[in-house]
Amino acid sequence: MTRLMLDYLYDHESTRAQQVYLTQPLGGGQARDYTWAQVMSEARKMAAHLRTLGLSPGDKVAMLSKNCAHFFIAEIAIWMAGYTTVAIFPTEGPDTIRFVLEHSDSKVLFVGKLDNWASQAPGVPAHLKRIAFPLGPKSDDAGDKWDDLVAKTAPLDGKPARDPKDLAMIIYTSGSTGQPKGVMHSFERATEATRRIVERIKLGDGDRALSYLPLAHIFERAYIECASMLTGGAHIFFAESLETFVADLKRAHPTLFLSVPRLWLKFQQGVFTKLPPQRLDLLLKLPIIKGLISKKVLTGLGLDAVRLAGSGSAPIPAELIAWYRRLGLNLLEGYAMTEDFAVSHLSTETLNAPGYVGVPYPGVDVKITEEGEVLIKSPGTMVGYYKRPDLDAEAFSADGFFRTGDKGERRPDGLLKLTGRVKELFKTAKGKYVSPAPIENKLNEHALIELSCVSGVGQPSAFAMVVLAEDIRKTQTSPETRARVEKELGEWLKQVNAGLSAYEQLQMLIVMPGPWTIEEGTLTPTMKLKRAKIEALIGPKQEGWFANSAPVQWA
Repeated sequence: MTRLMLDYLYDHESTRAQQVYLTQPLGGGQARDYTWAQVMSEARKMAAHLRTLGLSPGDKVAMLSKNCAHFFIAEIAIWMAGYTTVAIFPTEGPDTIRFVLEHSDSKVLFVGKLDNWASQAPGVPAHLKRIAFPLGPKSDDAGDKWDDLVAKTAPLDGKPARDPKDLAMIIYTSGSTGQPKGVMHSFERATEATRRIVERIKLGDGDRALSYLPLAHIFERAYIECASMLTGGAHIFFAESLETFVADLKRAHPTLFLSVPRLWLKFQQGVFTKLPPQRLDLLLKLPIIKGLISKKVLTGLGLDAVRLAGSGSAPIPAELIAWYRRLGLNLLEGYAMTEDFAVSHLSTETLNAPGYVGVPYPGVDVKITEEGEVLIKSPGTMVGYYKRPDLDAEAFSADGFFRTGDKGERRPDGLLKLTGRVKELFKTAKGKYVSPAPIENKLNEHALIELSCVSGVGQPSAFAMVVLAEDIRKTQTSPETRARVEKELGEWLKQVNAGLSAYEQLQMLIVMPGPWTIEEGTLTPTMKLKRAKIEALIGPKQEGWFANSAPVQWA
C-alpha cells in the first residue's frame, strides 16, 4: 500500500524522537525547541481532543495563524483525528475570513499568532468552536487555550490511518481576482507531490530553513512544511516578527531559503543602501576580492550557508537573478500553482537561465496552446474546486490538462519562459493587446523601483505606476530626490521603451505616493498585484496624467 504523509510522521516519531524538528521564537531573544517526540505528543493529545467535539470523519478544521510551530502540530493533529485542514491567510479581513469559514463548512477554528485579531474576530461565526494556539490572542474570544487542553487530554494511541482519497487540505487561493476558490488536495496526491519536491531539492538531514512566507499558500506549505514532514531530517525555524527578521534569519542560518520576487528585490535594495550598485559591480569584477565581497554581502543578508535559494509565486526580473548569482547565491526560479501542489517547473543546476522558470518536474506533462496558454498535467493535480464543479469544467481541457491562465514559450531543452497572464492582456486605443508582466519585470530591474503596475485599458497608450524603493520613499517629497527620480526614471523609460513594440511603449511613469499593501487590498497575501483594485483607485486621475506631457509624474 502507498505510504502517505501520516506514515512518514509515525516513522519520525519512533526513529527521530529526540531530534529537534521545530524552533519557535518566544520574544526577548528566547526560543523553544520541539523534538519530534514533543511534536507528535502534542499532536496526539490535540487529535484526541478534536475527536471529543462531535465532528464527523472528513469534517473541515480551519487555522487562522501566522507561521509558527503549532501550525505544523495542529495540521498533524487534524489529519490524525480524521479531518481536513483549511488554512486562512493571517492578514485577511473579517469578510474574507467569514466567506472561507462558511464556504468550507469548517466546524472548528484554531486561532494563532496574529497582528490584528480584534478586527478579524467579527468575521468568525459566533457558533464556531475556537482553540487558541500558545502564541495566539489571550482574549476569551480566541477560544480554549491549547496548553490547557493538551495538559488534561490523554494522547490518541496507535497509528490512525487515512484513505488515500481522503482530503488532506483545502487551500483557498489568495484571490487576485474575485472570490477565493477552495482547491482540494487528497492525501495520495499531496504525498506524491511532496515526494517529487524532496527528490528535486534534495531536502534532508542537516538542512535548515526559516518558515516565514504564508503557510496558507501552497509555496511554503509544500516546500517547507510538507517536505520537512516527509523527510524528517530538516530543522525548521520560525520568524517572530518583521522587526526581528534579521535576528531570526541568523538564528536559522538556513541552507534552504525560499522567497518571493518582491522580497528578493528588497534584500538587494538594502544592500545598495550600504554599497552603491556601481561600486559593488566594480568590486565583483576584481578577481582578488570578488570572493570576499560576495561572502560579506551574503553574510550580511544571513544567506551565507544557503545551498539552494528559490523564488516563486510571481515572475522575478531576470537581471535580479543574475545579480544574486554573481554573488555566488544559487538562486533558482520555479513556477507552479496551488492547483498542482507546487509541482510543475523548477530550474536545475544545469538547466536554468535568467528569465526562465525552469524545466518540468519528472512526471509533469506540458502543452502550449495555439493562443500561447500553458497547460499542465501534474502528479499533484488537485481533486477539484470545493463546491464548484462548474469551475472544474472550465479549468481542465478535454484531455485532462489544467489551464494555467499563463502565456508562455518553451525552448527545445524544456526551459519555460512566461510571457504574461491570458486574462491580464489589455487593449489600448491602438487596438493591440499589451501583456503587462514582461514590461513590469523590466521596469523593476531599476534600483529606484520596488514595484510597478502597467495599465492603460482603452487609453491612448500604456503607462506604468511605480512604487519607489523604500530608502528613496523616505525623502521623495524633497526637491533634490524628485529631481533625481525624474532624471533617472526618465532615462530608464526611454531605455525600456526602446526594447518594446510601438503599441506596447509606455507614455509615462507615475510615481505613487506610498507602497501598495495587503492591508489596503492592492496586494494579495502573497504580494501579487491586485490590478483591478489599483486601477479602480487611480481611475479618475488618468485623464489628468495623459493631459500632462511629462514622462515622469507624481501621483
